[in-house]
Amino acid sequence: MSQEPASREQADEWGAGSNQRLASGLRQRMQRLPQQRTVVAEGLLKRVVGLTLEAVGCQAQIGSRCRVISGPDSEVEAEVVGFSGERVFLMPVGEMRGLLPNARVIPLPHAAAIPVGDGLLGRVLDGEGKPIDSAGPLRCERRLPAVESINPMTRAPIMRPLDVGVRAINSLLTVGRGQRLGLFAGTGVGKSTLLGMMTRFTEADVIVVGLIGERGREVRDFIDHSLGVQGLKRAVVVATPADRAPLLRLRGAWLATSIAESFRDQGKQVLLLMDSLTRFAQAQREIGLAVGEPPTTRGYPPSVFAQLPRLVERAGNGEAGGGSITAFYTVLTEGDDPNDPIADTARGILDGHILLSRGIAEAGIYPAIDVEASISRVARDITAVPHQQLVRRFRQLLSAYQRNRDLIAIGAYQKGSDALVDTALLLWPRIESFLRQDFHDPAAFADSLKALENLLPQ
Repeated sequence: MSQEPASREQADEWGAGSNQRLASGLRQRMQRLPQQRTVVAEGLLKRVVGLTLEAVGCQAQIGSRCRVISGPDSEVEAEVVGFSGERVFLMPVGEMRGLLPNARVIPLPHAAAIPVGDGLLGRVLDGEGKPIDSAGPLRCERRLPAVESINPMTRAPIMRPLDVGVRAINSLLTVGRGQRLGLFAGTGVGKSTLLGMMTRFTEADVIVVGLIGERGREVRDFIDHSLGVQGLKRAVVVATPADRAPLLRLRGAWLATSIAESFRDQGKQVLLLMDSLTRFAQAQREIGLAVGEPPTTRGYPPSVFAQLPRLVERAGNGEAGGGSITAFYTVLTEGDDPNDPIADTARGILDGHILLSRGIAEAGIYPAIDVEASISRVARDITAVPHQQLVRRFRQLLSAYQRNRDLIAIGAYQKGSDALVDTALLLWPRIESFLRQDFHDPAAFADSLKALENLLPQ
């Protein structure tokens, strides 16, 4: 039998003590709540078509990761890419082996973090940010990738040129710090060689290279020969070859951009080289078509043309007084057609483009830059008037020679018919020599401008 309080005062004291005990118990339980495991809504794998996994009963956000477990020795990590009704669509991150019907689909509680910091310099990573260069673990802090876009009103304007070490680009197609350009090229015209020259000779503080969807042999060749030992010391390479899953190829491009952003936030001048934007678009096409997006231009779904500007707009200048990301995105023109949909879209969202010509390469001129078909949209804002006049004069002479090239070749051109063509014909050997540059010979910005001044008659 419980003991009743003898008076009103004792009753009040007993009630107050009971409330204190209740409040103390609630506080203890609330302190233990974060330590309790949250309920995870697992699902079951019901369908596999191509690279698409369909699960039911699974509650997961788009972009989150899940584990698909078929047995003790069979586990595949996948990412949520869409849903329809109660069905969730996932795509595997790695190889899809050993999956069975009704396999467990378990959402992972956290998103993957990416490594950042000076410990990345000289390292080669995969699309997940894991080292693949056999140089030991990474020694750097970690953070989540930035997903917020920069307010365009807070970006610093492009005011200063960036020396990329290539004579034709420095003098005729001057690149500004924070500019984003496309490098348009077919196969076998020296695209990787030109990228290697820029990584070795640029004045940028850090180089971030994203090798997206290229052949595995090209990855090793670019690191050993194009980049070299000295170039690798201040570079970070993210490599996701063509045999990797499309999700990994996409992640490789975003990872390279996030790493470049982290160095930009430290106030450094970053040169970002993405090879290639076309492979990025093709990976997004694989994912979009797999989840049922309608194909539009040449089989590319609408999501491709939405993702391209999102990736490109991450580069550029930061806030005033901070660092910058000067980016080159290679675009593979299918069949040397500069008007394919990815090339056409890239021209509209970039700050200029450099076209590599197969005809110029076959003539033995490297880098095979087609100056007439190339443009830097910020060159006028970052160069002096005398420099602009020299570039205009060079283009006039180059165009005059190219228009009369066939007549000159067969000896049908009569000297004295056109003063401009006469000057171009006289200077043509020196113009070819100016455009030609050996892979191992750097050309600083000041030296490039001086060479242009010496080439053209006053």
